[in-house]
Amino acid sequence: MSAPAVTTPAAPRRAASESPLALELRDVHTYYGHIHALKGVSLNVQHGEIVTLIGANGAGKTTTLRTISGVLHPRQGEVLLQGDRIDKLAPHQIVLRGVCQSPEGRRIFSRMTVRENLEMGAFARRDAGAIAADFDRVLALFPRLKERLAQKGGTLSGGEQQMLAIGRALMSSPRVLLLDEPSMGLAPMLVETIFTTIVEINRQGVTVLLVEQNALMALNVASRGYVLETGRIVLGGPAQELQRNEQVQKSYLGIE
Repeated sequence: MSAPAVTTPAAPRRAASESPLALELRDVHTYYGHIHALKGVSLNVQHGEIVTLIGANGAGKTTTLRTISGVLHPRQGEVLLQGDRIDKLAPHQIVLRGVCQSPEGRRIFSRMTVRENLEMGAFARRDAGAIAADFDRVLALFPRLKERLAQKGGTLSGGEQQMLAIGRALMSSPRVLLLDEPSMGLAPMLVETIFTTIVEINRQGVTVLLVEQNALMALNVASRGYVLETGRIVLGGPAQELQRNEQVQKSYLGIE
């Protein structure tokens, strides 16, 4: 399968006091009850990057995104957005700060129409003019949704539901977009479409942290990556270097 080319956007202009990092995790430990799920995870995402987090099922990838988005709170460590701690905030407060997640399994509102799902993504916003512009932008990114605005979300195909889930996240006008397994269950042609769109979203200025089972596609579109195993980061570096790493090739790329 061919992979979309990465177009790295120009770095956005920042105030002198603004952190060069869009997102940072420092020694994060997260638990489910007594289960120690994340064991000292440290990673960072610079402004304008696509960074991918790869690993086997159960490694802690989704837990990492849930910790960033405030669904889970770490018992130890820090999560920072542009240098400010957000690990004590509620999920809706983190969305208002500019971080939004498109969750694994899509989780759209199946009984709502496509239009209503997208409008729900902007529930916390009050800038009507900008909301309308973002609505048009989402439909330009996903023309199929424009054809199905009045259709119930639950009647869409899997690929269309994934487009809707990403579009709904974009309606919050995020600075950092968290994507959890966007290609899961999709046909190869739709996988390529989704990844091409992720690159375009990034080109438009949105920083992306991507969790993805399709490690080859993820590393092809990302500038950097991390490998997570049993709650710990075991490798990290430029995406092209990770593709050449023997351990990554054997464990995640199917290359013997």
